[in-house]
Amino acid sequence: METRYIFVTGGVVSSLGKGIISSSLARLLLARGFSVTIQKFDPYINVDPGTLNPYEHGECYVTEDGYEADLDLGHYERFTDIRTSRASNVTTGRIYQSVINKERRGDYLGKTVQVVPHITDAIKNAVKHLGASEKYDFVITEIGGTVGDIESLPFLEAVRQLRWELGGRCVCVHLTYVPYIRAAKELKTKPTQHSVKQLQQVGIQPDVLVLRTEMEIPEGMLRKVAQFCNVSENAVVQSVDAPSIYEVPLLMHDQKLDNIILEKTGTPYSGEPDLTAWNQYLSLLHEAKDEVKIALVGKYVELQDAYKSIDEALLQAATYNGHKAHICYVSAERLHDGNVDELLSGMDGVIVAPGFGQRGTEGKYSALKWCREHDVPTFGICLGMQSMVVEFARNVLGMDAANSAEMDPDTPYNVIDLMEEQKTITYMGGTMRLGSYDCHLQSGTKVAEAYGCSDIKERHRHRYEFNEKFRAQFEAAGMKCVGENPETHLVEVVEIPSLKWYVGTQYHPEYSSTVLHPHPLFMSFIRAAIENKK
Repeated sequence: METRYIFVTGGVVSSLGKGIISSSLARLLLARGFSVTIQKFDPYINVDPGTLNPYEHGECYVTEDGYEADLDLGHYERFTDIRTSRASNVTTGRIYQSVINKERRGDYLGKTVQVVPHITDAIKNAVKHLGASEKYDFVITEIGGTVGDIESLPFLEAVRQLRWELGGRCVCVHLTYVPYIRAAKELKTKPTQHSVKQLQQVGIQPDVLVLRTEMEIPEGMLRKVAQFCNVSENAVVQSVDAPSIYEVPLLMHDQKLDNIILEKTGTPYSGEPDLTAWNQYLSLLHEAKDEVKIALVGKYVELQDAYKSIDEALLQAATYNGHKAHICYVSAERLHDGNVDELLSGMDGVIVAPGFGQRGTEGKYSALKWCREHDVPTFGICLGMQSMVVEFARNVLGMDAANSAEMDPDTPYNVIDLMEEQKTITYMGGTMRLGSYDCHLQSGTKVAEAYGCSDIKERHRHRYEFNEKFRAQFEAAGMKCVGENPETHLVEVVEIPSLKWYVGTQYHPEYSSTVLHPHPLFMSFIRAAIENKK
């Protein structure tokens, strides 16, 4: 069949959960046997989120082909098991950059370059390219931001044009907010009406409305919204706050959102979606009574989305091990030798988070020294793994001034050093070691046992690496380099075999953990933490 296109827009306020609705819809269509892919357009001018501070944008997610992407791509992958790519996340900056590069090359043959048609054509091509790159039944495109934002206008104009060009193969799902005014004890639909009106003003009539709400919306109010917004009554669904985001696909199916989409795009279907495995996961999630307490030590612990993929990977692994993950966020900045015992002594396991820069590193060293000496299951990721190396050098190898060259370029013991290919790089954006690389694991190690194999591929995002010239000293003292890139011999994994579970990975395993396929390293770590609790 010809590819169908679903556009998901948002109104009233941001952070309503367009990514969760898009991911839930993708999950339902996949469960019906359709092939689906998913992408997000972000209206900001940064070329990608790679140079954005987590305070600005939360976690930066990395695709297998090495693109630094919006964190919603993590939701897409966790819900669907689809591997996203650089085609799955397009920013205003990237669109303008491509158009300006064409203009500089003379591709437009002297024509005046304008928002319409040149920018909008580039946006449309990005949508259609994803559908054409591999024959998909459905392409779901989330438009970031809120209807009414100046920066969203070129994307909405492109959607308007595509709706005319694609006809019945295209639907628009508009997610909006119905607030509850506590003083009046009333739900209010006026913000939704205004939002739809703004969408209509740019030439787009939504086919489906998803009303985000904290309270159940009465049937009469749903009919009122349908009437005022020119949407059929059966195409107004509500998304009430759920205990877990992973329940949203079921809530949407209960209201027949997938059926509505299939009918509006003229797609033949029969029966019900196969959500057996999904329901099994939710059953485990609800049935889990015991808690496993994990401390996450990082410098962005006050931010909800800074470590989103790690949080979800821990939740998934704990669920499959019959436990609830109780994540305790510990500020690396406020952690030191004097309070580390008080903050970590009740924990079943500790994760030392990734990041960049000096802030909070000394606190990470204090945490790691305590974990190593108290034999608490410990997982270091990226900078967390590098911090393991520095702490071991200082406190076991006697190199008091050991450090990463990132933190102290003049350290005499640069146990973590800038990668050779990074030394001539001056631009910051998209220039790190990014994406999926091969790794060979030593057999008989905890990591090889966790994966069940010796050869793996994992995603990277870093500039600095373990300094090979110190390798023999570390190995002799008990920290083994048990995983390395087969081509470059870059150390990927360190492990202290004499401890219960003390593992550091230069790569980011959290990016690959999904609801139906939890990551084996997180599964192994959580098992060790549960064992430690006993």
